[in-house]
Parts: sequence; structure tokens; C-alpha cells
Amino acid sequence: MPELPEVETVRRHLAERVEGDVIREVEVRLPRIVRHPAPVLFADRLRGQRIQRVDRRGKYLLFRLDTVLLVSHLRMEGRYEVAHPSEPELPHTHVVFQLASGRQLRYADVRQFGTMDAVVEGEPLPNGLAELGPEPFDPALDGAALHERLRHRRAPIKSLLLDQRQMAGLGNIYVDEALFAAGIHPLTPAGAVSRRQCDVLLREIRDVLARAIREGGSSVRSFRDGYGRHGGFQIQLAVYGRAGQPCVRCGQPIQKIKVAGRGTHVCPACQPVVSGMPVGTGVHA
Repeated sequence: MPELPEVETVRRHLAERVEGDVIREVEVRLPRIVRHPAPVLFADRLRGQRIQRVDRRGKYLLFRLDTVLLVSHLRMEGRYEVAHPSEPELPHTHVVFQLASGRQLRYADVRQFGTMDAVVEGEPLPNGLAELGPEPFDPALDGAALHERLRHRRAPIKSLLLDQRQMAGLGNIYVDEALFAAGIHPLTPAGAVSRRQCDVLLREIRDVLARAIREGGSSVRSFRDGYGRHGGFQIQLAVYGRAGQPCVRCGQPIQKIKVAGRGTHVCPACQPVVSGMPVGTGVHA
């Protein structure tokens, strides 16, 4: 699933290409992609709307139109492209926006898990978006605020960081990378993470996300940006996807374990266990 750096990369490329353009028509080929309102009304709401700005909140893309907020979640493999109608479409193109410039904004999704909502004033935000926690780069979020969110929680720190209600935009890749950089084992009870460790952890979260954004995200599976290019950060990953390989710091083999059902990568030497950590985690190389 695209995480914050990948969605931010897509946002930047879409902003370059479609901001200021006007949606003339909308063709919804796979109705279940559209959650709200019904596909026909969805198309009616967007027709004639100018794309004022393309924003991001967590893993959501927000197309701010004249009077409508178009909320798009890419889920597993959703992908946008801007193309001329004469250019071949990507396979599994499910929604096509005809633009006044003569181009098309196309949404393709092999897995068909992506969603779109067209929200007008007075309507609630889609479930998920409304419950998001602070952005990692929010100036109001500091180590003390993060510690306050964690200090009464017994769940593993990784589970809490994956919870979009605690911090928006993080996923499996960048949580593993940030916890490694901070020297915190993913199974550490969240409440056992000290105030000082929260300072370090937040700093490392911001650092890994900033570096990933600069590289256009990570293409560990199928991610491509708005121009069809792969991300480049995957070659800098320190632990994610490196099970059995030597740690870049100490040389110990990276282990892969399960945390809340998610494959998780950890260096047993650089990320030591702490008391109170859950057992039976299914460690394997």
C-alpha cells in the first residue's frame, strides 16, 4: 500500500499537471470505486468543477474543487495518470475524468480496492479521513505530545504507529525503518517508550519520510508516480525486506517477525528486547 511518501509524490505530480484545469465529464466504469454519492450523482457533482488544489492528508489525496472535495484513497495499487485521449490506457482503468484542457485524468487499480468520495459542504468526511491523527510533520506534534499518546498504551509500539488515529500516513515500510533508526524493538509496549525515546523516534520518523519523499517513494512492489516512474528509496532501506541479510550497523542478520499480523523487520542487536514484551512472535529469517 502506498504510504505517506508515495502519496505525497503522486500529489506533487498531479498538482503540477491538473491544478487549474476543469473537469468536463466523468466516466465511472467500476461503480464500487465510488463510495459517495452514487456514481451518477458523483459525476454530476464533479462536472464543471475546477481543480483548485491537490492536497494530501495521511494516505488520502484531496482534490479541492470549487464546491466539492474529492477524496481519493489509492489503497493497495491505485494509480493516476494524465494523458491525451489518443494515448493507450493503463490496464484496469476504472474512472476517467475528461478535462477542459483536452487531457484525461485516469484512475487505474488492478486490485480494485481504491475508493473515491465527492463531499460537499454540510456532509461528513469519509470514515477514516475524519479520524486521522496528526501529520508526522505537524509543528504542533513534538516528543511530549507523542509520549502522551503512547504512555498509557500496552500494545506494541509498531501497532500504535500503524494506527492512523495516532499518526497519519505511516505504514509497514517506514515504521520498520524509523524504529530501527531509533533503536526501538517493534514489540516494545508503547507505554514503555520513554519521553526521551519519543523525541528520538519522532525525529527518525520525520527523517526517513523526508528522505523517501526526496527519492520519490519506495517501489518495493508496484508503486509508480504520476509520470509512471518507480520510486528510488527502496535501495536505501535499512531493514525492511532484508530478512536474513546483515544489519547495516552491526552485521547481525535481520530477523522477520510478526507484529499484529504484519511482517516486521528488526535487528535483534540494534533493537534490543525490553521487559514486558510479548512472546511467541514467530521469529524467522
